[in-house]
Amino acid sequence: MLSRSTSSRIPYAGTAAIWGGVFVLTAIYLFASRPAPLADGQTAGRTIPIEKVFRIVAAENSSMRTLWTAEIVAAGENSGLKFDEKWREKEVAAGPLPALFLREAATAIRKTQVPLGLFLGSDYPINQSNMFTGTQAEYFRKMRETGEPQFFPAADIGQQTAMFADIIVAQGCANCHNEHPKSPKTDWKMNDIMGATTWSYPKDKVTLEETLQMIATLRDSFGTAYDTYLAKVATFERQPEIGERWPRDGYYLPTRQVFLSEFERRASPDTVDHLIHIFN
Repeated sequence: MLSRSTSSRIPYAGTAAIWGGVFVLTAIYLFASRPAPLADGQTAGRTIPIEKVFRIVAAENSSMRTLWTAEIVAAGENSGLKFDEKWREKEVAAGPLPALFLREAATAIRKTQVPLGLFLGSDYPINQSNMFTGTQAEYFRKMRETGEPQFFPAADIGQQTAMFADIIVAQGCANCHNEHPKSPKTDWKMNDIMGATTWSYPKDKVTLEETLQMIATLRDSFGTAYDTYLAKVATFERQPEIGERWPRDGYYLPTRQVFLSEFERRASPDTVDHLIHIFN
């Protein structure tokens, strides 16, 4: 999906071939369901530094995090839906909090053949398995000092790695961590860096096809995470109506298609724009 602003920034005829190739590949991969792994022969051509790809997937994740937090969790709580860290337990009629939705997506990615890693960690995690260690802990300290994304080869895991600050943008997130009985820190406030979304990949450069495959796989993982939530909703004693409407309208939830279409509407223009400018 292209915005007018994106189209207006595409340079004159000299880049028409590049634009055409990006557009076609984007149409195939960004909007396809569960794309098949690309064969080696299909990935020939110009390459992209993995840092640029990390920035794209991080922006996509940020769009999803905002959509889930505002339009599902916050609006859902106002309409009667519940969200809880124990949402997977049989007797708990609730959905995943934002960090747990991200974890579901990360799990879905790990089940594919795309070697893109996604991890949400912190130096003050509630769950100690999310504690940064080794090289990642060193770079997270730098992020705390500067607030800037960190890109580095993590020799201890043999991966190119990127960290993007996970900033508190909703008071409910701060309250949840401050009030949790296992929280090692209880004075979180708005705009604090709570942790970092960490991405990893085994190569320092990738082709356009590999880039689009990563984006499509990430998007498909969001759909898988949402399907898992809808499956849990189906067990509720009082089930919301699932269709075209959203929690802001009442006790409703969008279908997977409606949910992902809204995400694509928000995320795709910037993603395509990034891809165009990478190859200019």
